[in-house]
Amino acid sequence: MNNKQLFSVIAGTGCYIPENIISGDSFLSSIFYENGAIIEKNITEIISKFSEITEIMERRYIDDVMLNSTIGAIAAQRAIYDAGIDKETIDHIIFCHNFGDIEKGSNRMDMLPALAVKVKQQLEINNPDCVAYDIIFGCPGWVQGSIQANYLIQSGDAKTVLVIGAETLSRIIDPHDRDSMIFSDGAGAVIFRAEESTEPTGIIAHKTSTYAGNWANLLVMGPSGNPTVTDGNTYLKMNGRKLYEFAVVNVPQVVKMAIDKSGISITDIKTVFIHQANGKMDNAIMKRLFKLYDMDTVPENLVPMTISWLGNSSVATIPTLLDLVRKGQVEGYAVKKGEYAIFTSVGAGMHINAFVYKF
Repeated sequence: MNNKQLFSVIAGTGCYIPENIISGDSFLSSIFYENGAIIEKNITEIISKFSEITEIMERRYIDDVMLNSTIGAIAAQRAIYDAGIDKETIDHIIFCHNFGDIEKGSNRMDMLPALAVKVKQQLEINNPDCVAYDIIFGCPGWVQGSIQANYLIQSGDAKTVLVIGAETLSRIIDPHDRDSMIFSDGAGAVIFRAEESTEPTGIIAHKTSTYAGNWANLLVMGPSGNPTVTDGNTYLKMNGRKLYEFAVVNVPQVVKMAIDKSGISITDIKTVFIHQANGKMDNAIMKRLFKLYDMDTVPENLVPMTISWLGNSSVATIPTLLDLVRKGQVEGYAVKKGEYAIFTSVGAGMHINAFVYKF
């Protein structure tokens, strides 16, 4: 009797990290506004306090001639090479983003055709049965794209799914908003493949929640904080304090539901790939998660972090982090066969999601 089941396993990863390093000093000439008025604090003090709270010292911006679909295609090509597969065997391309392609200096979003279609074209994949589409899901987009890939694979509809997370936030931030120092550019991509197994492997459980009622407006598009800017452009706007409070309370509960659904213990988790949103916030989320299991301390070397030098690149943070860890580029971290990991994110919507993965 054949008791094998279909599971979604990671076959390859790739990322694109822009070469342009933007340090805190890059903001020394900035003029930040709050509630329509100039923030009178010393700019050095603002930058220093920001770095202390978020743990972000540097972020990355793409070159002027590049687009989100461009860097997504680069990450995808690297993931295909890492997986050692024929690109024509890819059944689905899922591109997770929020702002499409934005030309340098434009502030206008281009999502037609879908970025996944643009990537398919750039990769010169000719198979018409390779279906390409986008997911707009806030920062948790790549995690949700991976959950979608799992559905496709377990249904038998797909054997190979490419999930890309890429964003160029440098093109959509308000230069007069302190929060602009959080955001960054980057791309990560993962190949999921179907694997038959009698034992659970790959994605073994997941959970997604959308808290739209009272929280949908924590991340929105809005006008510049500088009231003299009247060009009609809108920018990414965030209620940082309330978002922090929301995430610290709610993310641990969603992660716990995914862990409990998987049937393993939290002590079995060896790595947590958490969205690189804010260093202080991510640490608080992990402490509260372990508190839910009546544990007072978070194990050491559980949570790899890249936010200090890569900033917050939205949907790209987790697949980029995964690629770096898999390839030994985050000191003190590695993935080993048989070990369990959690992937989790929170963002605009407000969406929270998580999946439990067995390497």
